[in-house]
Amino acid sequence: MSRTSVSPPTADSAAASGASTDSALTHGLKQRHLSMIALGGVIGAGLFVGSGAGIAAAGPSIIVAYMLSGLLVMLVMRMLGEMSAANPASGSFSVHAERAIGPWAGFTAGWSFWFLLCVAVGLEGIGAAQIVSGWLPGTPEWAWVALFMVIFLGTNLAAVKNFGEFEFWFAALKVIAITLFLVLGLLAILGVLPDTDAPGLANLTGDGGFLPKGMDGFIIGLLASVFAYGGLETVTIAAAESENPVQGVAKAVRTAMWRIAVFYIGSMAVIVTLVPWDNPKVAEVGPFYAMLDHLGVGSAAQIMNVVILIALLSAMNANIYGASRMARSLVARGQGPAVLGRISSGVPRNAVLFSSVFGFLCVLLSYWRPDDVFPWLLNMIGAVILVVWIFIAVSQLVLRRRTEREAPEKLVVRMWLFPVLTVVALAGMAGIFLLMLRQPDTRDQLLATGALTLVLIGIGLVRQRRKGNAEASDGSDGSGASIPAQRK
Repeated sequence: MSRTSVSPPTADSAAASGASTDSALTHGLKQRHLSMIALGGVIGAGLFVGSGAGIAAAGPSIIVAYMLSGLLVMLVMRMLGEMSAANPASGSFSVHAERAIGPWAGFTAGWSFWFLLCVAVGLEGIGAAQIVSGWLPGTPEWAWVALFMVIFLGTNLAAVKNFGEFEFWFAALKVIAITLFLVLGLLAILGVLPDTDAPGLANLTGDGGFLPKGMDGFIIGLLASVFAYGGLETVTIAAAESENPVQGVAKAVRTAMWRIAVFYIGSMAVIVTLVPWDNPKVAEVGPFYAMLDHLGVGSAAQIMNVVILIALLSAMNANIYGASRMARSLVARGQGPAVLGRISSGVPRNAVLFSSVFGFLCVLLSYWRPDDVFPWLLNMIGAVILVVWIFIAVSQLVLRRRTEREAPEKLVVRMWLFPVLTVVALAGMAGIFLLMLRQPDTRDQLLATGALTLVLIGIGLVRQRRKGNAEASDGSDGSGASIPAQRK
């Protein structure tokens, strides 16, 4: 018989003081799970499909765009890794924001990220269903989405090690696929493949040059590249349920640089060197398919469909996990309905179920209201990751100094050139916001995300004030202890 527990109402005070609120969760993830989650987390559908629009807009300069956005992501991950190694928590940056800035910040960062993950689950389910329906014409897409949801709901309702095993093998397949792709591409560039001539610099400098559409095209490619890096944050959420959270986070963060360089920047460099950037297939069916087709690889479309399907299913599984743990962490700190905080056999099953149902509701909205409600949802999540990154940077600025003063031994991972590079990262994020305002397509996303963020900030501030007033009225200092009356 499984034991069920509810997090105590004083969990948020524990989070504020740095104590863990995750003791009821199991530590079923092994180091190999965490390593592969970190490795596979950077290989998603955004890389396999979304990068095509960036190449079509920026041309060969997409390499520089991915370098710049990759540097920003490396800085963000280093900051997040520093805080997560010092204070592992399944709420990750939400817990750090609460400790550094206040409960309203943890509330805003956490629920906005939960919303992003749940909508993303729906999008990934739709994408996976479209691929399978193409293989089996006549089958309804919504039924395939429902099937995928049931499978991953079962995976995440069971012990966390089941989630870890699924992600381990999903990630392994993605890593093998991208590695084979890069090796094949490098051999083609060198002219080693049979019936293939080395392209030299023809595709990089010809047909409009390195910047064929000028700075406007480069900016569009840069913005596309920034949002292709989603998924890296999940490893710091999963670390709280690993055998050695501190070691796991430290290792994942320290290897982030070469992973980003090889998988993202390397892929873009290989593709635009081999395939003309204005090849219509790059944007229509994806750059990886375009390259395989260019090299004469038989059944290129089906090969890429299998790889993309694996990437989408992996993302669905990881996002249901991340959303459920974030929701549970928020509840444990008094930032949500208590029913979502119940732990059964080490798993927050109500949070898993709630997150999955919300994700499937987004899928249904894509069929019921495809012209108004669903696009509105997509716009709302358009810039959420940037909002989260800002909370991470500001939190690190505050917590680094506090940790150096109170517990310097916890700084197993340190941000480079602190505080200079943290400020540089914040400036980079501000620059991306300005670029988004400049582009009509991204402007709508930024405004919708801004509205969502302001609503959450307002709710968070109201909740924080009400709680403060309640604690003041009952003589509590917020930590569960009564404040003795002063003698006259």
